Amino acid sequence: MKKKIRFVKMQALGNDFVILDRITQSLTITPDLIAKIGHRQLGVGCDQILIVDPPSQPDYDFNYRIFNANGDEVEQCGNGARCFGRYVYEKGLTDKNYLTIGCLASPIYIDLSDPMRIEVLLGKPKFPPSAKDFHINTQKVNALGRYKVSIYKTDKDVTLLSIGNPHCVMSVSNVKDTRVASIGKSLQNDPIFPKGVNVSFVEVLARNHIKLRVYERGVGETQACGTAACAAVIAGVTQGELNTSVQVDMPGGSLSVNYDTQKGVSITGNTHTVFEGAFVINQTDEYEFAF
Repeated sequence: MKKKIRFVKMQALGNDFVILDRITQSLTITPDLIAKIGHRQLGVGCDQILIVDPPSQPDYDFNYRIFNANGDEVEQCGNGARCFGRYVYEKGLTDKNYLTIGCLASPIYIDLSDPMRIEVLLGKPKFPPSAKDFHINTQKVNALGRYKVSIYKTDKDVTLLSIGNPHCVMSVSNVKDTRVASIGKSLQNDPIFPKGVNVSFVEVLARNHIKLRVYERGVGETQACGTAACAAVIAGVTQGELNTSVQVDMPGGSLSVNYDTQKGVSITGNTHTVFEGAFVINQTDEYEFAF
């Protein structure tokens, strides 16, 4: 039996996604299928695969599932949420300007009043020990949430926090010369991070302007990461280094981040549809697909 599955490839600041709609079509999700779709040589290729599901709660408009390209399901993705919002708007799946979306993390809120520049409210951050994504066995540096982690046998001060997914934020003098891939990869095996961690490298240009490079768990360095941009700004505000509204420049482009300590953190920026297509699944004992 063959089944054709439609998808849309979207990107936000070079952070690219394959979106699969399970409202108008049926599809069983397996880690193996996700990894095949995410493979850049043998599949569609992307950083994450996003699933549009019917709402699981009466006050949700949709449910949102996020998988890294290696097949692992993760709790949150900010740039993906902006693409998710534009997808359901352009496909006519909603006529609302404001959406409540359920995901593995706490619900998020999408403002579609300007579909070309979508805002997502991701909620309030959590810091250790409230954040359960960390096993803290290292010395806290100060009361503002700074910790030491070991990088190539040298201690480095970092800020640890969760925005539904775990983040490790560190300041660097120059992001261009930072060994993002090797440092990010090395921290995935640190016992502090039992679920892996997204690692952000921040260069502060001004109180309202930073440069950022990100190593995403399960993916590697990406062109942009919405939740990492949020984590970097929250860390900077917490340390007294940044204002609450900040322009975040990443290799893929710029994102506006606003941190309201009462309402939470939000991101605003552009999204783009790259192409639409379909693949055919030959369903036997396993999923195999051909385009």
